Amino acid sequence: MRDMFPIIPGGPAPLVFSLVIGIILIGVFLLIASLAWGSRFTRFEVSDAGLRIRGDLYGRTILFDRLQLDSARVTHLAAEPSLRPRRKTNGSNMPGYWSGWFRLTDGQRALVFLTDRSRFVYLRTHDDYAVLMSPRDPDGLVAALRTRAPATAGRD
Repeated sequence: MRDMFPIIPGGPAPLVFSLVIGIILIGVFLLIASLAWGSRFTRFEVSDAGLRIRGDLYGRTILFDRLQLDSARVTHLAAEPSLRPRRKTNGSNMPGYWSGWFRLTDGQRALVFLTDRSRFVYLRTHDDYAVLMSPRDPDGLVAALRTRAPATAGRD
């Protein structure tokens, strides 16, 4: 026969602590999963209103009157190292995917959606930031922006 002496119950603190940590971990997992999703399924849509970026936490619609269409070009970091995202201010730089707000090497503020650093679209806005995007067809995106834009929009 054995004598058994159970512990005095610790109260709710360990359970509450465990639940809080569990909720935080689930939130972190969902955030990382949504960024991974964005790296595969972000879309750049050009409509009569402007450019709509969908499928990523940082997506938004940028109206044509806010875009500087004359700045739109296809480029790569080897040709323009000053456009390299250098400091993340509110975003993610997961392996193979930069997403969110960054400061570029040249100091510009930029909204970035890059999966391919060797060929991407660079576009300035009138709101003091640039947009860097990696669409499958960068030349097609630039052409669509210029074709769909109203005659008075984004021309400097």
